[in-house]
Amino acid sequence: MLKDHRKVVDIRPAEISSFSQLMDAMERAGGFGGRKVAEATGILRRMLQDKECTRFLSFPAAIMATGVRGVIVDMVRRGLFDVIVTTTGTLDHDLARVWGDYYHGDFLLDDLELKELGLMRLGNVVVPLEVYGPSLEEHLTGIFEELYREGVREVGGAELIRMVGERIEDDSSLLHWTARRGIPVFVPGFYDGAFGSHVWLFNQRRRDFRVDPLKDEQLLSDIVYESKRSGALILGGGISKHHTIWWNQFRGGLDYAVYVTTAQEHDGSLSGARMREAVSWGKVREDASYITVEAEITQVLPLMVMALYEMMGVDR
Repeated sequence: MLKDHRKVVDIRPAEISSFSQLMDAMERAGGFGGRKVAEATGILRRMLQDKECTRFLSFPAAIMATGVRGVIVDMVRRGLFDVIVTTTGTLDHDLARVWGDYYHGDFLLDDLELKELGLMRLGNVVVPLEVYGPSLEEHLTGIFEELYREGVREVGGAELIRMVGERIEDDSSLLHWTARRGIPVFVPGFYDGAFGSHVWLFNQRRRDFRVDPLKDEQLLSDIVYESKRSGALILGGGISKHHTIWWNQFRGGLDYAVYVTTAQEHDGSLSGARMREAVSWGKVREDASYITVEAEITQVLPLMVMALYEMMGVDR
């Protein structure tokens, strides 16, 4: 039996001088989660080098409140992905950080005290209410009013997000780069956050200004059915993950899939479901290259991306 298995090889720090070498060493080390991180990086490399593959990037909002936003933005700036599926909070945090700052905090800060100070806690990040609330509303209302004057009435969500992104000149912004790279951003839970709520508020004054979600679904359908192959880097679960794999089942499933999650499988949740479960639904192909990495996104994504850049010869 063992003749078919590779030997465990020790990691020798003195022999490692790059991210890609570290990833290779982690892959040869055998166990445990480190090897899965390395294997996932290998799948991503093959996916990104497949010129006939439509590449999806799926993630939740929370990581946009951290510095890992910069990793996401850099991948988008380089055109590594063709489609983004995310939540409304991603738009909120991205734009709020264009017009203001978030701060280091702690998981154990006094939440009652924070509320009295006009501060909100997102894990161990502190978000000033002024930055996330009034400032966001003021800027978005101004953009929506400008669009309305230009004749915009009924649009799809991805189309509106692109229009907003075209008006953001800050190159640290995700929406700035998705607009410039022509990458559609799909938000299936469009009204579940500040951006969507401000669309609703604007609609109270301009009743003919509205978002038609069916326009997004038609565009997503066209992308999926026109794809020869498809792959996805799925960071975290929830609606972003499900909308990505849901639509890809209609073309027979994803050909490549890397899922990074901290969710547990035993409760039957979508977020906890491993990629192997998606095979039974036809959302991932039987012969696909896929893996689930049990890890927290901010801990592993920077390492994986830096290693990928080296492996692929990306000029940093």
